[in-house]
Amino acid sequence: MAKREQRRIDESSDWYLKDQLDFDKRLIRYGYLTFKPFFLGSEGLELGPAEGQMTQFLVRDFKKLTVVDASKKLLDQIEDRSNLIKVHSLFEKFKPNRRFNTIILNRVLEHVQSPVQMLLQAKKWLSLRGRIILGVPNANSIHRLAAVKMGLLKKPWQLNERDKILGHRRVYTVSTFSRDIRR
Repeated sequence: MAKREQRRIDESSDWYLKDQLDFDKRLIRYGYLTFKPFFLGSEGLELGPAEGQMTQFLVRDFKKLTVVDASKKLLDQIEDRSNLIKVHSLFEKFKPNRRFNTIILNRVLEHVQSPVQMLLQAKKWLSLRGRIILGVPNANSIHRLAAVKMGLLKKPWQLNERDKILGHRRVYTVSTFSRDIRR
């Protein structure tokens, strides 16, 4: 199972290096600015940093930032910093030796096989008063609703070609996102 998952991740990682749009990068920066007021403490964990679009900002906010990604190719794109620890691992295999004040999973849950299990695992990595910050693509975004109207998608939560290239397994609605968080 782990080998198949690793292969799946490696296949989709090239997109971040070759095909990512400036719009995607701006969206990540906007996500960072939205998340920043909710950061706690000096130890942060970013799961799924890809090539480090958000990481470049997070390293300024935490005395120690750990990033975990299953793509070595993407991790190698992230600039080394004295307060940055890069871990090449599937999330399911990651075993930290400490707890974190803030854990960021931005655009991760749509990729993993078991999002609820991922959240339960991340909760174990939190410090006593820690916080998990989540972001996922929105099935009811204007572009998905327009795609349904245009007949490009049958339902807004249906995976499109880009989703498949990126290795998405689901697209969240508010209710499905809330359901997974509450489990």
